Amino acid sequence: MDTFTIPAVLTIAGSDSSGGAGIQADIKTITAHGLFAECAITAITAQNTTGVRDVQDVDPQVVAEQIDAVFEDIPPAAVKIGMVSSAAIIDTIAERLAHWGATEVVVDPVMVATSGARLISADAVAALTSRLLPAARVITPNIPEAEALTGMHIESEDAQAEAACALARTFGCAALVKGGHGVADANDVLADPAAGSTDVAPAITWFRHERIDTANTHGTGCTLSSAIACGLACDMDLAEAVASAKDYLSGALASGLNLGHGSGPVDHMWRMGAQRRTSAAGAPTPTPR
Repeated sequence: MDTFTIPAVLTIAGSDSSGGAGIQADIKTITAHGLFAECAITAITAQNTTGVRDVQDVDPQVVAEQIDAVFEDIPPAAVKIGMVSSAAIIDTIAERLAHWGATEVVVDPVMVATSGARLISADAVAALTSRLLPAARVITPNIPEAEALTGMHIESEDAQAEAACALARTFGCAALVKGGHGVADANDVLADPAAGSTDVAPAITWFRHERIDTANTHGTGCTLSSAIACGLACDMDLAEAVASAKDYLSGALASGLNLGHGSGPVDHMWRMGAQRRTSAAGAPTPTPR
């Protein structure tokens, strides 16, 4: 029998019981890109499209064991890191990734809710900025997160680009500051420092897309960051990986999937759309029990 291999991508994040964000969104995204998904779960959440009910962190030692088990057997070509709420877990992740020499690391620094409320403690922010962000190939903050990390007020595209440059200089990694929150709605800006140097002006690249009018945006940040990791795992350069990820997310938003009573998930499997819609149209209606 003929055999083959495909690149693996590791997602380190929390579990979303509703399936729209976190580990579940990442696994769907990685699978949709034809790659092999691996995971290390940092927290278990009880949530749906209307909100989060409860969160339980995973013991840091268990997080470490998950990461080690993955690298020992099927080493990932890229790593995506999502929400990590405790300093102990952040320190554990940083230490284990350094041990295994992980390089293509995408960090989505989930710090601030859409409402503006902080999602992680002050000591966790300190660990994030001192241990995890400097180890990244690229970080993907939204506007409120970029403001929290830089202390800047971002109300224009010029300020958005300036914040991306400031982040790149501070952490020595590329920074993709995403639009939204009233600034550059669907336009993201990438600042990529030359060879990781903080002394050279970062190269700036804008990624412009038409804003898609939909209320179903649950998991967009998770989806974009894991799609970028997929591009890096396939040996794309960073700008190519971001452009590819933006195209994928745009398709997932434009698909028209409508689930739940709140902000529903994007359609991670939108590229299967025509075949899936035909199958669903012919499926029998379930009988209530």
